[in-house]
Amino acid sequence: MSEIKLPETIGDQILFNSSKFSEAVWLVSPETGQSINFREVNETISEIGRRLIETGIERGSSIAIAAPNSTASCLMFMAVVCSGFVAVPLNLVAGSAILAYTIEHSEAKFIFVAEDCKDLINAAVAQQNSSVKLIKLDPVRGPDLAALPTEGKEFKVENFKSKPTDIALLMYTSGTTGKPKGVMLSHANLLAAGRFISSGHEIVRSDTGLCVLPIYHINGMCVTVMGTIVSASALVIPHKFSVNSFWKIIAKFKCSWFSAVPTQFSYILNNEETPEDISSLRFARSASAPLSPDIHKKFEKRFNIPIIETMGLTETGSQITTNPMPPGQRKIGSPGKAYGNQIMIGDDQFKALPAGETGEILVKGDNVMQGYFKQPEETNKTILGNGWMRTGDLGYLDTDGYVFVSGRIKELIIKGGENIAPREIDEALLTHPCILEAAAFAVPCKDYGERVEACVRLKEKVSVELIELKSHCENQIGKFKSPDNIHIVADLPKGPSGKVQRLKLLELIYENQNQQ
Repeated sequence: MSEIKLPETIGDQILFNSSKFSEAVWLVSPETGQSINFREVNETISEIGRRLIETGIERGSSIAIAAPNSTASCLMFMAVVCSGFVAVPLNLVAGSAILAYTIEHSEAKFIFVAEDCKDLINAAVAQQNSSVKLIKLDPVRGPDLAALPTEGKEFKVENFKSKPTDIALLMYTSGTTGKPKGVMLSHANLLAAGRFISSGHEIVRSDTGLCVLPIYHINGMCVTVMGTIVSASALVIPHKFSVNSFWKIIAKFKCSWFSAVPTQFSYILNNEETPEDISSLRFARSASAPLSPDIHKKFEKRFNIPIIETMGLTETGSQITTNPMPPGQRKIGSPGKAYGNQIMIGDDQFKALPAGETGEILVKGDNVMQGYFKQPEETNKTILGNGWMRTGDLGYLDTDGYVFVSGRIKELIIKGGENIAPREIDEALLTHPCILEAAAFAVPCKDYGERVEACVRLKEKVSVELIELKSHCENQIGKFKSPDNIHIVADLPKGPSGKVQRLKLLELIYENQNQQ
């Protein structure tokens, strides 16, 4: 019996789905009721792809997309990568200066722009020096193909056919430190990422996913978009995440799974709305930041839906670890075990440490990026000569192979020579009934080198004395690790995935002030 050959490029995967499951629905828009099957997907992206080729730009050129989630933005991405070009999703919460850098650095030839992103993109384009052309992208009708230039030469579509190693996606990191880095992910990387998602979470053709994260972020793109493409299953894609419509969409379209970030789980949990019939929902997936055990337990108790906690990076096309699906053993507080790739805990020399010892989490596998665009030195710092990639996360493995994350290397608070993981402080604060979000951070201190402080966001319609919060935290983790100061803020600075940008908190609180 011969082994089944899997599609090697995203274009091959689309053709496979179109030929085998032509009438099966892939994309559903809850706003318009529009549904698109795999035959229509193939026809639409082929038409867009031919027009892109007719512009005469070289294969492998970058094409940017500036749009909220929609069926059109998903199809636009597929059209770009399936016609031999590189898709550059623009982070719509990054600000015009960062977008200007991204547009120029990526060498984008065109930007397909949704109407409600036009002002932002115009402001970004005005700050950079390339001659990029803007093309309208309607969320229902798709791109304005008539606005694309035509070279006037005849191009053969087959000459633009991709190879597995060709770059398909150039995704820029959120840039918590310094300028964003362009992560290069190949067709093979993205397909591997999608397969790890679909097989690890046992997603099959009869499933329907709900996309609650922007597809310009790696979680939205590689988990929900690629995960449903490789499994040939349906994806409901609202324009944006809304707590008020969340359960209604799940009930109406009988969604069976969704992937969210901890912030969204907090919002859902603290919304008083009682969900309608959600019997179709078999699991939720958490990623992009550690999920508080307190929120994890409360969510599962209230909604009777298991949360599968995972871990991923932009540099690995999202997922590198996952907890098993029920009835497998899930360990609350851990993002699970390696799935589809290898995980190692390394010491300062990147040698493997035994179970229980803390070091840097390293990963190796088919989903690991090709490198950072035009940044070979950063690439060499991150991907070691033996193929292992540094994640920048600290953690340890238990005796069962489950990963436990203690924090980011650059986020560690070093007080009096002792390393303090901010996450431990976050979790202590989050056990207080008035706190919705919490993030600890380091502040320079002449006596200890660094001291601990924290920002918290309170739940609606509650108030609390700071002394109570400090006392609560000290009771949880002791006085040494507890924050010297706690700041109540309206919101915490976050990246597009909802991950708190911890390294920006010092600037937020102490801008233009001299530290003691």
